[in-house]
Amino acid sequence: MSNPIDNVDNNLDTISRQFMSLERPKKPKMLVVDDEPDNLDLLYRTFRRDFIVLRAESGVVALEILAAEGEVAVIISDQRMPEMKGTEFLSKTVPTFPDTMRIILTGFTDVEDLVEAINSGQVYKYITKPWDPSELKSVVQRAVETYDLLKQRTEELRRAQAQTMLLQTIVQTAHAGFTLETCLQTIADAYGAVFLTDGCILQLVTGTTLGTVGIYSANGTLTNWLALDPLVQTAIASQTMQVAVNVASNPALADIPHYLDTGIQAHLIVPITFQSETLAVLSLQWQRPHALSEDELHTIHLSAQQLGIVLTCKRQQTVGV
Repeated sequence: MSNPIDNVDNNLDTISRQFMSLERPKKPKMLVVDDEPDNLDLLYRTFRRDFIVLRAESGVVALEILAAEGEVAVIISDQRMPEMKGTEFLSKTVPTFPDTMRIILTGFTDVEDLVEAINSGQVYKYITKPWDPSELKSVVQRAVETYDLLKQRTEELRRAQAQTMLLQTIVQTAHAGFTLETCLQTIADAYGAVFLTDGCILQLVTGTTLGTVGIYSANGTLTNWLALDPLVQTAIASQTMQVAVNVASNPALADIPHYLDTGIQAHLIVPITFQSETLAVLSLQWQRPHALSEDELHTIHLSAQQLGIVLTCKRQQTVGV
């Protein structure tokens, strides 16, 4: 006889592998800034194979590019430029992009400006001109590793805080005097916000019939089409998570009208169970192919167990009334 715990672990492992299959290493973005076209071309040729290289001939243009393109991993800027020095330009990028690594190219005559910039945390490293391409590549590689580590730690902290908030929200609804409808809505909002979904639906189940619902939408109204989705019926019947990480590549789902109409590209369905009874389904929806980490999947599984207990208590309270 199969072990239910082993079945859950196998299901999570399978889903985790599906999410991991989406993860592809992407070239990091780099912005190079220099008023001399030859230097810009040289920097572009040096890094184009390993980076998406954006070019700007002045600090003003560079700020416009950042406003349009968003955060980059590394900025390499010349110090001596007309209109705006490199250190002045880099200082303007700190409030919006604190994690970006900033490298400055300079002559020996700019020491005072550099000391101030480095001490204030605006510059990661300076390289004297003329630079050695090998040395510059080495510095940039270390800068990218530092940037990746910062982003990883920031994301881990965000996830940990968000997941703690989710579990607290579920527990608090058990003790609060919420109606069942308010409880569903509160928890749907929490799941939607924590996992950065475009839509989230938490809907009660009686047998195979879908009932009272709570809906979260990041962008206006969300249509509830769970009753039409074969993945939902499979999740209810099997009491295991079902996932489509990239709907467009799934022949069984790609032509289903509600996926086409809503633009949903990733869908995770979690059956909420207690003592072998399916009480509800949780639908997490993204309008892009989407990956979840292994710890996020385990958080979803753990929170689903807590949610099963909460919904059982709420149902008993409703019957008692």
